[in-house]
Amino acid sequence: MWMYLAGLVVLYYVVRWYRELARVPDRGNKYVYVTGCDSGFGNLLARHLDKCGFCVVAACFTEKGEEELKKSCSNRLITTHLDVRKTESIDKVAAFIKNLVGNRGLWAMVNNAGVSVPSGPCDWMTLEDYKSMLDVNLNGVIGVTLSVIPLIKKARGRVVNVASVFGRISPVGGPYCVSKYGVEGFNDSLRRGLKPFGVKVLCIEPGFFKTSVTDTNLLIKCVRSLWDKLPQETKDDYGDDFVSKVEKVMEETFAKMPDSDLMKCVRCMEHAVSAVHPRTRYSPGWDAKMFWLPMSYAPTWFSDYLLLKDNPPPAKAVN
Repeated sequence: MWMYLAGLVVLYYVVRWYRELARVPDRGNKYVYVTGCDSGFGNLLARHLDKCGFCVVAACFTEKGEEELKKSCSNRLITTHLDVRKTESIDKVAAFIKNLVGNRGLWAMVNNAGVSVPSGPCDWMTLEDYKSMLDVNLNGVIGVTLSVIPLIKKARGRVVNVASVFGRISPVGGPYCVSKYGVEGFNDSLRRGLKPFGVKVLCIEPGFFKTSVTDTNLLIKCVRSLWDKLPQETKDDYGDDFVSKVEKVMEETFAKMPDSDLMKCVRCMEHAVSAVHPRTRYSPGWDAKMFWLPMSYAPTWFSDYLLLKDNPPPAKAVN
């Protein structure tokens, strides 16, 4: 009996692997709009898609990001400035793309732009801290997508949203997980809403990779900045040595977790863009597959214990 079940599992994965090999034709006439191309996943994806023959519209936040990307890619790649927090910037890029693609429409939109700070305990935050991140990680994703949906419908193309394993489980406080849960919700509703139009909506849920989002030094600097702004009453709750304990945990544990092979994620993003039969969800990174996703399905008492056991306790923690 077990041999039959094992055989069925193997057969399923072989069939899926073979089915997913096929790539869309005529890439030279297909435009792909990617946000957050200054560095990290977005930068590598823009370069990779350019090498694959797609016409890439790479949206960068800085002029330096645009210039460096142009130098390393073919003439097919076009860069543009985009601030996903501003409606006028989003609309300007959408109008540019509409004029560029014409009647063929936009083949794919990849929502990659995102930030990870401010991050820290929820009671260290203000509403403005939440708003600042949600404006980029969630509202930016929604705004950019809505601005080009008519073009994607025309091409019967696809939307690729970069969420996170932290959109499935919340091991840290602050707005990051909130924003990624929001992306998951938007992704699911959009997928079902656009299916009748022949549009595919896919989600990338990366584990820990070595990008600016997981930069330990940046996160530690953010923790210190938040601490300095706290009222004395909150500082007393946590204790004067709490920040130093957090920094030690981050340097000894968190800093060693990110995977430096960003292409594991980029290949998933490229597959979502170019495969004839893309997956609905991708979970690049072994930590995502073997730890974070299983943990998201575990009983709450178990996941809470596992995620809290190594955290430094506040001074006034109740035993």
